[in-house]
Amino acid sequence: MKKIKQSETLADQAYQMIKQAITNGKLKENEQLPEEKLATNLGISRTPLRDALSRLAAEGLIIQQKGRPAIVASFTKKDSLDYMELRSLLETYNIEKIISDIDSSFITLLKTNATKQLDAIKQDNYNEFIELDREFHLLLASRNNNNELKNIIHRMNTGINRAFIILSNTVSTSAEAAYQEHVEIIEALEKQDVVLARNKMIVHMNNVEKRFLRYYAEESNN
Repeated sequence: MKKIKQSETLADQAYQMIKQAITNGKLKENEQLPEEKLATNLGISRTPLRDALSRLAAEGLIIQQKGRPAIVASFTKKDSLDYMELRSLLETYNIEKIISDIDSSFITLLKTNATKQLDAIKQDNYNEFIELDREFHLLLASRNNNNELKNIIHRMNTGINRAFIILSNTVSTSAEAAYQEHVEIIEALEKQDVVLARNKMIVHMNNVEKRFLRYYAEESNN
């Protein structure tokens, strides 16, 4: 990994660098992350490194262990499908709840996000795409007046479910399809067609699940 630039926040840089190493597969599932070695490699002290590791743990990308080094998180097929089922139910229901309150300014926000997604894909910047994909779903949740539902959707898009998408390394092969699915959801919302919007979200969630299953199929063949 590159050394930290002193002109920027050390913890933020460490967080981004370690996250990128996990995203691109340089750090593998269950690989140990000894603090002394990481701090030396990054050229920083342990204090900002620990802040970075805490953020990564909160996102579900690593698992911190008492008295032992943190490790890169791993996921079972059942874990992934359980979370995917919950996420699908929540996000489909959310579409039904928010569609009557969507206005042109909100559609513009969604379209701007989608444009940025496409730009990230064209630049092969899949870390950026992951963040924009997350933002897209959080934008949809933000229109719901049910704060508890919003909080659950937020957790589903920032915790283990989002971490699995990163760790599975399927983003580069699925980003363009996911982007197109997002565009179709926006088009249905713009038409105020609740049945179409609901169905487009179901298709999107089903396709995400298929990508999960393809990952496990490939793993079992290796």
